[in-house]
Amino acid sequence: MKVRIASIIPTARAVVTLAAIAPIALVIAAARPALWVIAPVAAMVVLALVVVDALLGGRVADFRVTVPGDVEVGAEGRMAGEASVRSGNPSRMDLALECDPRLVPGGRLVFPLSADDGGWRGSGGFTPSRRGTGKVTRAWLRWTGPLGMGARQLAGPLDEAVRVWPNVAAVRSPSLQTFLKDAQYGLLARRIRGEGTQFESLAEYQPGMDRRRIDWKSSARHVHLYAKEYEVERNNQIVFAFDCGQAMCEPIADMPRLDRAVSAALATAFVALKGGDRVSLFGFASRPEVATPFVTASSDFHRLQRAAAGLEYRAEEPNFTLALATLAGRLQRRSLIVIFSDFSDPTSAELMIESIGRLVSRHVVLFVTMTDEELETLSTAEPDDMEVLSMAVAADGLLRQRALVTRRLRQIGVDVIEAPWRQIGTRLIDAYLAIKRSGAIG
Repeated sequence: MKVRIASIIPTARAVVTLAAIAPIALVIAAARPALWVIAPVAAMVVLALVVVDALLGGRVADFRVTVPGDVEVGAEGRMAGEASVRSGNPSRMDLALECDPRLVPGGRLVFPLSADDGGWRGSGGFTPSRRGTGKVTRAWLRWTGPLGMGARQLAGPLDEAVRVWPNVAAVRSPSLQTFLKDAQYGLLARRIRGEGTQFESLAEYQPGMDRRRIDWKSSARHVHLYAKEYEVERNNQIVFAFDCGQAMCEPIADMPRLDRAVSAALATAFVALKGGDRVSLFGFASRPEVATPFVTASSDFHRLQRAAAGLEYRAEEPNFTLALATLAGRLQRRSLIVIFSDFSDPTSAELMIESIGRLVSRHVVLFVTMTDEELETLSTAEPDDMEVLSMAVAADGLLRQRALVTRRLRQIGVDVIEAPWRQIGTRLIDAYLAIKRSGAIG
């Protein structure tokens, strides 16, 4: 990193010392006018201490900044600094980095360095709030002399980039990995028997089985009750469609709703790929923006993650009519379409319902939205004054509109998941597995 010549600056201790000495010097000068020289002399002494102390801090021989190349949105990353000093004895050293606001709120990360085996090292944590590429453009290193009165500071430009990816922590979670190993959709890719549509074999009828599964001809031939077992359909097409419009870009628990949706979708996509299904991503706002081909193998999961990283945040209303018509035109066979969206007014919700309704006749549609916890908190607040009461009434009205929209979606045959953001991932996986077992996609 190219750095400029270190400058000398006073520390907070020097400023406090000067501020404490100045009134005393002025009082002495007022009492004894002949001693007026005390005030400037005291100031010069403090300034001399600042310079001497800063020089005693030594010179930086080497200075390096380490920035991670990749990090997931909502996950903690760390930037590190390392410096070595010659001919000096600093008492403290701090590093400041100028960053993209998507990496650090306010665009500035400051952390101390600690003396370590002849050098100074340290790191600072950051949690990206949005996907994309965040730049780290400048660094400042400040070290203080042994007296704590003066400090030296150098600065230089950086050209580092941090790629912020969708969060797939749920895919790596031990609970999901255990599920994939032990459940029906296991890593061994066993043949799955259940309530699917493909006939697998005959089995002896057991109490509790669905009587509609009894094969009466075979039972009569063997003079014993036999029931049909079916293999759960594989090679289904699953499309995750993301509304990238204004409502989905609003934060929920310090992260955009869109990123919460992407994390839930990728976890479910991983389960679907392990189950032998085909997965595609589709993103839209005022027009379609991302449309991936179907991924068929779990080893290609990284392609879905990379495509999800390209979903942009758009401060515009989504065009459901254009987007879903485009999506329907791409699908040549019956598919499960999972739509992640939110709605803020009845007009946009009406257009959304109308567009989704056109898909239901040919495809299985699952609509996913996150509970608006802020509205629920406002609607249940104690009416201590008129302002709180009016906010509660308004919030309750909006919640009623949301309930009306979800009810209308269910009436036209759409499965709806509405849950807090923490539960969206597990609820979506459960819904996908239930639809797959029922054979509704095939």
